[in-house]
Amino acid sequence: MRFISPKIDYAFKKIFGSDESQDILISFLNAIIYEGKNKIKSLEIIDPYNPGQVEILKDSFLDVRAVLDNKSTVIIEMQVANVAGFGNRVVYNAAKIYSNQLRSGEDYPEIRPIIALTIMDFLMFPNTERLITDFVLKEKSENFEYTEEQMGFVFVELPKFKKNLSELETLTDKWIYFIKEAAILEEIPTSLREVPEIEKALNIANRANLTPQELEKLHGQETLLRDRRGQIAFAKQQGEKKGEKKGEKKGEKKGRIKEAIALIIRLLKKRFGETPENLKNQLLDLSLEELENLSEEIFDFTTFDDLSNWLTKKQQSK
Repeated sequence: MRFISPKIDYAFKKIFGSDESQDILISFLNAIIYEGKNKIKSLEIIDPYNPGQVEILKDSFLDVRAVLDNKSTVIIEMQVANVAGFGNRVVYNAAKIYSNQLRSGEDYPEIRPIIALTIMDFLMFPNTERLITDFVLKEKSENFEYTEEQMGFVFVELPKFKKNLSELETLTDKWIYFIKEAAILEEIPTSLREVPEIEKALNIANRANLTPQELEKLHGQETLLRDRRGQIAFAKQQGEKKGEKKGEKKGEKKGRIKEAIALIIRLLKKRFGETPENLKNQLLDLSLEELENLSEEIFDFTTFDDLSNWLTKKQQSK
């Protein structure tokens, strides 16, 4: 057996956000948010994942959204790479959904709690060893809550989870192990099979059960993820070299600009197809710093028109 990685946006939505995933999502949320206690009895998945409509790269930052039986809303995101402003983005998304609850004529008591659950494949809070951190609004000095948990933020940092299969004890352990290690499993382990919802999730994640079209889309996202990591590594390398720019030879700088343009064109091709020649020519007019900035902005673009508008603004500002 080979399993798709739940860390990939496509796979995460298929496993946790499909019509058949309610029991899976209930077990997972009880494990992560409520320490394995059976608090959630039922939920409704909003905008269930549709295999025929999945995008090759998500335009929304939210992977799954569900309304619990107590009318609380949980928004769930799987994030594999740390990017600038990520923490602000989590708060922004939660606040936007929280504030958009009221319809015309409704009053503030109608507002229901929001829980933003974020699973990260990187460290966000290196100063604590806690695997799962849970934030609510509290008074600074006396530590009492501002409201009755109207908005909460739960973070899971996968790199902090070090247990192997033989060490899994709790439902929380088993779900986090599933998220982190499913892609390396060759069969369904006995300790995971003991949880029916995890066994079901692994059967959904079994590559043998996917159609050729689904496998192709999955491969596309895996490729984009590798490119994204490479792009972040590239940006980091460029930052480390900024101090060397003054003594840099002209030929070396041209080489770095050429590499940056090649990377951008490759990323654009993965998202939208072949880059029009007029846009390629405009890339040649950008400085190395502008190209580095563009390599970050690409992931917010939805069409070549967005790139064209970005390039136009850059030209007008010069």
